Amino acid sequence: MDHLTTEQNNPESVAIDQMDSFQIASLMNREDLKVVAAVERVLPDVARAIETVTRRVQAGGRLIYIGAGTSGRLGVLDASECPPTFNTPAALVVGLIAGGQRALTNAIEGAEDNRQAGADDLRAVEVDSKDVVCGIATSGRTPYVLGGLAYAQSLGAATLGVTCNEASELTQVSDVLIAPVVGPEILSGSTRLKAGTATKMVLNMISTGTMIRIGKTFGNWMVDLRATNVKLKDRSIRIVSGITGLSREESELLLVRCDGEVKTAIVSHALGVDKIQAQRRLEVCAGRLRAAMEN
Repeated sequence: MDHLTTEQNNPESVAIDQMDSFQIASLMNREDLKVVAAVERVLPDVARAIETVTRRVQAGGRLIYIGAGTSGRLGVLDASECPPTFNTPAALVVGLIAGGQRALTNAIEGAEDNRQAGADDLRAVEVDSKDVVCGIATSGRTPYVLGGLAYAQSLGAATLGVTCNEASELTQVSDVLIAPVVGPEILSGSTRLKAGTATKMVLNMISTGTMIRIGKTFGNWMVDLRATNVKLKDRSIRIVSGITGLSREESELLLVRCDGEVKTAIVSHALGVDKIQAQRRLEVCAGRLRAAMEN
């Protein structure tokens, strides 16, 4: 572990225990500025990952995140936010964490060291050659992740690796490697800090970029959202109003007629058709709103 960048001692924070609260916050903020630059340097790799996931999803595959500790939690978080944001089936983006669901809120000692468990967890969700498996390991050497990716590759699945260290073992089992090197943490080895932030940024780009590419948005509107609470119902109304030019009241009535389906409501208005015809039009256009609105 001594050679890992994320395990090195940061000279900027050697006296952090003597700093006041403002100085600590200022130091953390300065260090966090390095995260954006590190992610920028790997944008070509992020773009390759988006393309890989897009192709696989369009062909009927899934995106499966696998990680341990903070890395695993970030993968599960990203996966869990896709259904309400993009109205995706829960099985389309999957998050696996070493130690299972209990590891989301509790440290499961030794779980990340079990290489076979990574393969077993992927086997349990029936990973196959259509899928993309994204292994998240800040160190680039987590056995659970390496075992999972090796198993995925043996089945012909595409593999992505996300790490914050260069020249890691993850390279050997990743078709696309994304390695934003953020440098030593202010607390040596505490990779929930800069490394965690960089990882979250990368995962945001992969999932959001894929959803945009497969037609889950119209411009920058989230037209495929699932209105499961008051906030999202209000957002649905604002989206319909913003795209159609209808008043809030008219948009709300239109959504009621279309069972709350934002894209169906917009197509219904744009083409002057009823809900069933709008749904059929969207189906023919593979759910792409822009294409469905064209006569």
